[in-house]
Amino acid sequence: MGPRYRMAPGGELVGEITVPGDKSVSHRSVLFGAIAEGTTTVEGFLESEDCLATLQAMQAMGVMIERPAPGRVIVHGVGLHGLQPPPGLLDMGNAGTAMRLSMGLLAGQRFDTQLIGDASLTRRPMERAAAPLRLMGARIDTTAGKPPVTIHGHQRLTGIDYDLVVPSAQVKSAILIAGLYANGITAVQEHAVTRDHTERMLRAFGVAVTTEASGRVSLAGPSALQATHIAVPGDISSSAFFIVAAVLAAKDRFRIRNVGLNPTRIGVIEILRLMGADIQLEHERRAGDEPVADLVIRRSALHGIEVPESLVPLAIDEFPVLFVAAACAEGVTVVTGAAELRVKESDRIAVMAEGLQALGVRAEPTADGMRIEGGRIGGGVVDSHGDHRIAMSFAVAALHSAAPIEIRDVANVATSFPEFATLARAAGLRLVVEA
Repeated sequence: MGPRYRMAPGGELVGEITVPGDKSVSHRSVLFGAIAEGTTTVEGFLESEDCLATLQAMQAMGVMIERPAPGRVIVHGVGLHGLQPPPGLLDMGNAGTAMRLSMGLLAGQRFDTQLIGDASLTRRPMERAAAPLRLMGARIDTTAGKPPVTIHGHQRLTGIDYDLVVPSAQVKSAILIAGLYANGITAVQEHAVTRDHTERMLRAFGVAVTTEASGRVSLAGPSALQATHIAVPGDISSSAFFIVAAVLAAKDRFRIRNVGLNPTRIGVIEILRLMGADIQLEHERRAGDEPVADLVIRRSALHGIEVPESLVPLAIDEFPVLFVAAACAEGVTVVTGAAELRVKESDRIAVMAEGLQALGVRAEPTADGMRIEGGRIGGGVVDSHGDHRIAMSFAVAALHSAAPIEIRDVANVATSFPEFATLARAAGLRLVVEA
C-alpha cells in the first residue's frame, strides 16, 4: 500500500515558508535550455520526480547538464538540431507535462523515439497533442490514444493555424515547440486563457512569439533559441495547499515568500477571495518575465459560491484543495466547466468526492464539477489513488476536521513536492508519515 499520512485534527499555521520552484517553469527551463545555443543557468529548479524526468530525458539525448548545488542547474545547449538518439525508451514517470511537451520537441528530430510512463501516466490522453502535431506533418503513434507514444523522426514539419477548442496549455505548448522546427507560421487560437509559461520563456530565449488580444499565439519557424538565465519562482500550485491552510487556521499573518503569480495561474487566489479569504500581496517584483510576490494570509470565514467558469482554467490544478476549502465554508459551493479534472493523474472529481464523502461531507460529483455543502469535516480514511494533489489536499482538511484522518497511497507526492511533509509540519500541520 506504500506510505500514508496520519493527520491529527486541528493545528494552527504560524510564521512563514518558502515553497519549492515552479514545476511548469522548471520543466521548460531544461527543455528549452537543451535546444538553445550556448549555456543556460537555472536557479530555483524544482528537483521533483516530474522535473527530473525531463532533465534525464535531455541527458539521454546527449545534453550535458550539471547540478552543482541544490536547485541550480547548468544546461549546455546543443542547438535546435543537436539532440542525439536516446539509447532506449524515454521514461517520463508521472509527468504529463514532460510527455506532451516532449512530443512537440521530438516531432522535429531526425530520429525515432518512444515515450513511456508510470501506471498513472499510461491512463492519460495523448491524442489531443498528437492530432495537431500530425497536421504539421509529424508521424506519431499512440496506444489507443494513450502512452506509450512513438514519434517517428525525419519528417518535414509545416506551420499550421490550430483552433484549440479544449483549453490546454500543454497541447498549446507542444504545437508551439514543434513550430520551432516547422517551416512558416505556427499559430494557436485559444478561446479560454491557459498558462502562458511557454510563450514567456520562449521570448526569454530570444524567440519572437506574438500574442494577440483575440487569444491567437504565433511564431515563425524554423527559429533558434539563445541561452539565457532563468530564475524559477516559487510554485503557486504548491503554495495553494498552504494558502488554503492559512485561510482556515492561521494564528496571525502567515507569509509564503517568493510565489510566482503568473496571471494565467492566479485563479486559486481569485476564487478564495470571492469566498471571503484575506490574501494580500507584498514585495511585488519580477523574476525574468514572471511576476512574483510574497503572499500574506489571515484566517478568514469562508462562504460558498458558484465558481465563475472563466476562472476554472486559471485554477485547474488547484481544485482538489479548493474542494477542501469549499467543504470548510458556510453554504454551498458549485463548480462547473471543470471536466478537465477527470483526465488528470486521477479522476479528480470522482476521487475528491469519494474522499470528502468518506469524511462526512455532502459532495455531489457532476460530469464537469461538483456541488459541495460546507460545514464540519469528520475523520476517517481517504485513498488518494496515487494522486499527489489529492493526498496533500486531504492533509489540509485535517485543520478543520473533528477526528483524525488517514490518507493512503501518498508516495506520488514526491512527483511535485518532495518537501511537503517537512514544510507542513514546520508550518503547524499535525502530520505523521508512516511507511
